[in-house]
Amino acid sequence: MMRSLQSPTHKMLPKDKTTTMVTKALTGKQARFLRGLGHHLNPIVMIGRGELSDAVLRSTDEALKVHELIKVRLQEGCELDRREVAAQLAEKSGAQIAQILGKTFLLYREAEEKKIILP
Repeated sequence: MMRSLQSPTHKMLPKDKTTTMVTKALTGKQARFLRGLGHHLNPIVMIGRGELSDAVLRSTDEALKVHELIKVRLQEGCELDRREVAAQLAEKSGAQIAQILGKTFLLYREAEEKKIILP
């Protein structure tokens, strides 16, 4: 049984021929719900020595468009701090961090065609 309450929305605001995403932060209940959904996911995006390259940003954006909730893993070669990488990737992709656990983190971005209804 899934209940649908008012979920965070994305608003597109014009800014010199480009758009900026404005999102509300996830509540504790929403983050807990997303962590439960993300537990069984396999990592879709892997970040290694190349760190946050344009290719990683493009693949993250494409994965978020398709899945809404993705798991990202930092490989052994990545020397950046996991929290910094998660924050930078979330900011650049317009996503929100649902969880950081070890070298893995979950990113959520609401899609136009919603697949996940947040509590």
